[in-house]
Amino acid sequence: MTNPHLSGVPASVGGCPAHASDARVPLGGAGFDTEPQALYRRVRHSHGPVVPVELPGGFPAWLVVGYRELHQVTSDGELFPRDVGLWNQWEHIPEDWPLLPMVGRPMPSINFTAGAEHRRHSAMVGPALEAADPFEIRSHCEQLADRLVDAVCARGTADLVAEFAEPLPVLVLSRLVGFPDAEGTDIARVLKALADGGPGAQEAYGRFGEHMRRLVAVKRSDPGDDVTSRMLAHPEPFTDEEYALDLMAVTAAGHLTTADWISNSLRLMLTEDQFAQSLAGGRRSIGDAMNEVLWEESPTQILAGRWAVRDTQLGGRTIREGDMLLLGLGAANTDPLIRQDLGSGGAGHHASNGAHLAFSHGEYRCPFPAQEIAETIARTGIEVLLDRLPDLELAVPAEDLVRRLSAFLRGMNALPVRFSPAAHSTGDLL
Repeated sequence: MTNPHLSGVPASVGGCPAHASDARVPLGGAGFDTEPQALYRRVRHSHGPVVPVELPGGFPAWLVVGYRELHQVTSDGELFPRDVGLWNQWEHIPEDWPLLPMVGRPMPSINFTAGAEHRRHSAMVGPALEAADPFEIRSHCEQLADRLVDAVCARGTADLVAEFAEPLPVLVLSRLVGFPDAEGTDIARVLKALADGGPGAQEAYGRFGEHMRRLVAVKRSDPGDDVTSRMLAHPEPFTDEEYALDLMAVTAAGHLTTADWISNSLRLMLTEDQFAQSLAGGRRSIGDAMNEVLWEESPTQILAGRWAVRDTQLGGRTIREGDMLLLGLGAANTDPLIRQDLGSGGAGHHASNGAHLAFSHGEYRCPFPAQEIAETIARTGIEVLLDRLPDLELAVPAEDLVRRLSAFLRGMNALPVRFSPAAHSTGDLL
C-alpha cells in the first residue's frame, strides 16, 4: 500500500512540448512532497498536457496534467472507462505490486466497475448516501469533533492530523453506514494502517473487509436508518460481497481525502495571513480556505485511472488500446490555460470558483452526495475546533511541517499546535 511519489524532473529537461523528450518521468523518488506545482510546471513545459510516466516496476502510463485534456478524458466514459481489466500490462504485474490496492483489480465494486455495471452500483449507492439527513450528519460531526477536542483540550498541545483530522471523518462515516462508535474507532485504526502502507496493510485490509461483511449480516437481520440498510433495501439484488465492497469503497474514499481536506485547510489558516480571520470566528473565510485547498492542494492529486478502449489521440500523444491514464487532478487545477490569473492574483483569487476537478468529473466522479457529506464533515469539524480552541497556533515553524510522501495524495504527516489549556466542556471522551 506504499504510495510512491513523483520525482523531480532533471534540470536538463526543457524545450517546447512539440519537441519534448519521450523519456518517461518516474513516479517515484524524492521531491514531490515539497513543491508539486513546480514539478507540474516543469513536466507540462517539457512534455505537454499528457506526460509519459513510469510506475514502480517499470510499467508505462500517461499522466494527464492539462485541464482540457483531463476534462475530455473524464467526459468520455466510452473511450476512457474506469475498467482496470482493459490494462495492457496485466501479464507483467506481480501479485505483490505495491500499487495494486490503488489501481485495483477487476471486482464487483462501485470503484472498479465500468459502463452498465458501474451505473447499477451507482444507482444503489448514490440514493443511500443522498437519503442521509444533513442535519443529522452535522449533529454527528459536532458531537464527535467535541469528543476529539475533549481528549486534548486540557493538555494545551495536539497533533491535529493524528488526533483530529484523521479520526473525525471515519468516525462520522462509520455512524452513517451503521456501526456503533466503538467499532468505528477500530475502523479508524484499520484505515490509518491502510493509508500508511507497509507490512500491516494487507492484514488491515482483511480486517476492514471483515467489519463490512459483519455489518451487512447485522443490518440484513436488523435494519435501521443508515446507509447500509438503505443499500440492502434497494430493489435490485446484489450479493453480500458486493454490498461489503461498496461499503468499503464509500468509507475508504471518504476517509483520508476528507482528513487531508481538514488538515490542509487548517494549515492554510495557521500559516497564511489572509486566512487569519478564520481563527477569529470569520466563518466565511473557513469556506474560502477550504475551496482554496481544493484548487491549490487537492487532497487527491493523482487518481488511477482510466484505460483506453482503442488507439486514439490525446494532447498530441498516441494513446494505445489498454494504456493506463492517470488523472492529474492537482496539476489540471493549476493549468495556466484556464488559470490566466495564476501568476498575479495570489491565493484566494478563485475562492468562490467551483470549477476545480478535486472530485474528478464525469460518470466516475465522486458522487455528489458523497461530496456534500465530505464538505459537511470538514467544515463542521473546523468550526467546532476553532470555537473550542480560539487561540490555536502552530507549535513549530511553518517550514518544518512535513508532507506525506505521495504523488497521489496531498496531506500532512503532522500538524502540531498549541493553545490555552481548557477543562473539558462536553464530558464525552472517546
